[in-house]
Amino acid sequence: MTPVLIIPAFNEADRIATVLERVAAAGTGCQVVVVDDGSADDTAAIARRCGATVLHHPFHLGYGAALQTGYKYALENGADLVVQMDADGQHDPEAIRALMAAIHNDQFDLVVGSRFLEMTNYQMGLLRGLGRRLFSGLASLAGLQISDPTSGFQALNRRVLELYVGDFFPHDYPDVDVLVAAYRSGLRVGEIPVHMSEGTRASTLHGGFRSIYYVYKMTLSLWSAPTRVARSGAVSEDPTP
Repeated sequence: MTPVLIIPAFNEADRIATVLERVAAAGTGCQVVVVDDGSADDTAAIARRCGATVLHHPFHLGYGAALQTGYKYALENGADLVVQMDADGQHDPEAIRALMAAIHNDQFDLVVGSRFLEMTNYQMGLLRGLGRRLFSGLASLAGLQISDPTSGFQALNRRVLELYVGDFFPHDYPDVDVLVAAYRSGLRVGEIPVHMSEGTRASTLHGGFRSIYYVYKMTLSLWSAPTRVARSGAVSEDPTP
């Protein structure tokens, strides 16, 4: 089965064509699926013109919901490997092959593209940098060593897809909490170094009250992350970190 590249997009009409052109130039061999999360602009139409399969939410549901729509599509169409990347131009499509190789080689079930495994020129703001260190520390307490817990540039196999279509998956901000859920479910979670730019627009996540909510939500989610998947496919939970 052809690997599926999932690109969640919300009001990305100014950027999506460039991102899809870069993906095509990288020659990844993936089916490109853009999940339009209720955009009010021409994101969906532009993505279709660029040759992507477009899945459409009738209204804005959130980044996590868009990812899960892509996961369900991939599962229903028999995909064994999925790559996910953002639509804002931050992620370099040239790294997709390396992410897929880590899955194809049976090295990991889920691999994260990390900005911090190697020395790069990537600059993260003070608050975001503090948040990264906090979540890395919390993940470490759960037994998972991860240098870039907020990276959305990832590849995952079918075992991870089957976990992530569950009801526990957050509709808004899936981050280190779902990585810990995968790890506690017995899946092999790792990372490889990738290059990223700083994106083409300001983050709508890390600022004001939303940043406070984000820290609260992530800490609570890490505490209650599911520990394993039962044979029936249901998720059982153990609140002990």
